[in-house]
Amino acid sequence: MNGLLSLGGVLALLLVAGVILGLLDRKGFSLRWLLIAALLVAINDLLLTRAYGLAPDLIGGDWNWQGKLFALAATLAVAASPAFGWSATGLTLAQRPGSLKAALPVVLIYCAFFAALALAFPSQAATPEEVAFQLTLPGLEEEPFYRGLLLLALDRAFAGRRRFLGVEWGWGAVLSCLLFGLAHAFGFHKGGFSFDPLTMALTAGPAFIAVWLRLRTGSLLLPVLLHNFGNAISLVA
Repeated sequence: MNGLLSLGGVLALLLVAGVILGLLDRKGFSLRWLLIAALLVAINDLLLTRAYGLAPDLIGGDWNWQGKLFALAATLAVAASPAFGWSATGLTLAQRPGSLKAALPVVLIYCAFFAALALAFPSQAATPEEVAFQLTLPGLEEEPFYRGLLLLALDRAFAGRRRFLGVEWGWGAVLSCLLFGLAHAFGFHKGGFSFDPLTMALTAGPAFIAVWLRLRTGSLLLPVLLHNFGNAISLVA
């Protein structure tokens, strides 16, 4: 029940914010695509949580291998549909000409930031399973969903763009980053909603970097690699 209430809270925030933004630019707003984005969030959450614990855990282990793999499979299936497409979703290894040169300083800053955090706040000894999980599935599942599928749906919901730092930003990029932060920082437990500002900052902040890389390079390759680096560096530092 807590999981459903948490999802309901996130969807309510998305829809309220989305409608308000849409009213500010009615010509560039598609309610249909906003609702599709909300449906994608709901499906992703359902699969990640194994239907909120109702489905059996067939893989086992201390980490959510099954939920991540099922959510990734759904993301790839939707991305393969004609309404989305691999390239439009960023599921390509090809990088836009000249983009890697522009992205390199950002990549180095990102890695340096998380390496500094790992040194400043060392973690306890990690199990091999934890290292294997953090080196793979967080980036492989979350980036194609948040910086791929969800970003594309929200970009179609809000057509307005502003060029900044060499890429075209829309409300879709902003909302996808905020939703990523809320997935980690917002929830319902002990009879009420909770929100952790620090967790929000540490997740939504790097998400903006990942979105910039996705928009600049046209690919999810660097966001996936950096996401897993950020998750795993504290375990091996």
